[in-house]
Amino acid sequence: MSDREARRRTQLRATAAERGMDAVLVTNLLNVRYLTGFTGSNGALLVRPGSDDILATDGRYTTQAATQAPDVELLIDRTTVPALAREAVRRGAGRIGYESHDVTVDGHATLVKVLVEAAGGGAVPELVSVGRAVEAQRAIKDDDEIEALRRACAVADRALAELAAEGAFRPGRSELQVGRELDARMLELGAEAPSFETIVAAGANSAIPHHRPDATVLRDGDFLKLDFGATVDGYHSDMTRTLVLRSAADWQREIYALVTAAQAAGRAALASGAEVVAVDRAARDVIAAAGHAEHFPHGLGHGVGLEIHEAPGISPLGAGRLDAGMAVTVEPGVYLPGHGGVRIEDTLVVTADGPELLTLTSKELLVI
Repeated sequence: MSDREARRRTQLRATAAERGMDAVLVTNLLNVRYLTGFTGSNGALLVRPGSDDILATDGRYTTQAATQAPDVELLIDRTTVPALAREAVRRGAGRIGYESHDVTVDGHATLVKVLVEAAGGGAVPELVSVGRAVEAQRAIKDDDEIEALRRACAVADRALAELAAEGAFRPGRSELQVGRELDARMLELGAEAPSFETIVAAGANSAIPHHRPDATVLRDGDFLKLDFGATVDGYHSDMTRTLVLRSAADWQREIYALVTAAQAAGRAALASGAEVVAVDRAARDVIAAAGHAEHFPHGLGHGVGLEIHEAPGISPLGAGRLDAGMAVTVEPGVYLPGHGGVRIEDTLVVTADGPELLTLTSKELLVI
């Protein structure tokens, strides 16, 4: 594993050199994990020229850090970030990149103070934003990451199939009961945790895009929207399926068919080099043409990986293009307030030969 993380740090080092930085101070814990393999709750990383990178953490994680990140120098200091700032000065850094989206205003002030003190009257290193350089790297998944995503999606697929076969989604049960059973089953099947707070939305609640499950009881004729995922090796799956309990009305079949068509159009638009706004438009136009533009209020999808929502964002306000190796969701929805709504979501990987579908549960309308 260390070779993979070393290659990632080499890539970040090259980005820093292009931007005239002597070192990069990485403070986002998920980025630290991505670059070193370290999963502790307190840590920061200084990426330097050459290969003598330094991981700082506290004494609770001495053994864990040495095991998970054996190819970096280890600095045991609870302050982590100030400690690495002092090391950067001591080792001659003149221009230090930092994660401005992660460091608070107070944190930046502390960094400046530490650098001034550590310089001892000499030249004080300049702090410059490295932006989301690590997140940009994370957007392109390697083979190991994609395999972790496959396994996470497989856990979610199997959990849903097993509970459906057992009759868990039946009238008389509450949204909370269903959500807790879905979470528990994913854990039994090997998930470290649910990817996020599972959404179970029945009846009129299914028209609320991010409804939190409550005591609402499932009834005959309800839409039942399930948005959930599993975390495996730190990587998140994301899937939404919408079912109908016992019998489906004509309007429900119509809305479901519309979202199915929009979702298929969005999936078909996933291609290396495609603009994210064009991918969103491919699905959105299908819904707009049916007169439901105002009933699709969110973006088409997002990247998934170490975070459930990460780059790229696929929406009318998105920027950039897709590239091979990006793992994304496609999740159009139509929501009719007071009646019900449908969302169909898959996790996919963009490849040179077209998208690879990772969530394999059928998207046919299931009436149970």
